[in-house]
Amino acid sequence: MKNSIKAIAIGGFDGMHIGHQSLFSALGDEGCVVVIETGYANLTPKKERENFSHYPIHYFELDDIRTLDGVEFINLLKKIFPKLEKIVVGYDFHFGKNRKYSFDDLKDIFNGEVEVIQEVCLDGDSIHSHKIRAKLSIGDVKGANAFLGHNYIIRGQHIRGQGIGKKELVATINIQTDDYLMPKEGVYVTLTRIDNEEHYHPSVSFVGHRISTDGLFAIETHILDGEVICDEEATISFISFIRNNEKFENLQDLKKEIKKDIAIAHRELKLLQL
Repeated sequence: MKNSIKAIAIGGFDGMHIGHQSLFSALGDEGCVVVIETGYANLTPKKERENFSHYPIHYFELDDIRTLDGVEFINLLKKIFPKLEKIVVGYDFHFGKNRKYSFDDLKDIFNGEVEVIQEVCLDGDSIHSHKIRAKLSIGDVKGANAFLGHNYIIRGQHIRGQGIGKKELVATINIQTDDYLMPKEGVYVTLTRIDNEEHYHPSVSFVGHRISTDGLFAIETHILDGEVICDEEATISFISFIRNNEKFENLQDLKKEIKKDIAIAHRELKLLQL
């Protein structure tokens, strides 16, 4: 496959947001996405990026290439992609040891075409992964999704919950993950995919510390269209923020609020025809 690649887009690409997609759109038919993996990606960690591009993805660990100068790095790319004719980068791209080289240096070193994609903005605001993280940290899921060009998702392994949800509150699927950035603690309108199902179920999800019960951090999702069995993992797709994490004096009050959350989620998902 790598022997047929003629164009590559290089970057960290955490989030695979609409700014990144503008780079990919310049690749043509025989392109490849080259990810410099810094270890800090938490919007689309590890190989999660592969769900947001039809192009193959080649990964470099930063520690494996950080000592290379500009010429050495380009020679490595040409060795991996022997038919390389074009490199696509963003306007703020830097590479090589100590990030010494910019796209201007890339044009001097690489003997093919270099296309530099200028800053991408939405409603006058430039798109960057750190801004998406900031939006998620305040619960602005709709704003984060607009920048991403897709719903923010987290994926985790199914774990056993407290055991009181189904008996005292509502049945939930509990997951655990260390890979993803958690949005602001609270309750969200969501869609949830169970194990390897192709479709998403309408749902309402909680992320945060269970301050009304055991105080532990939890990621819980309640399926709105009927109880389902989760064997291994679940994927939660965030639509909008409902409310902050709150402490309730008893389970009865908490259950009343959960019913309100469910009603809000039903209404919003119905409006979205989801």
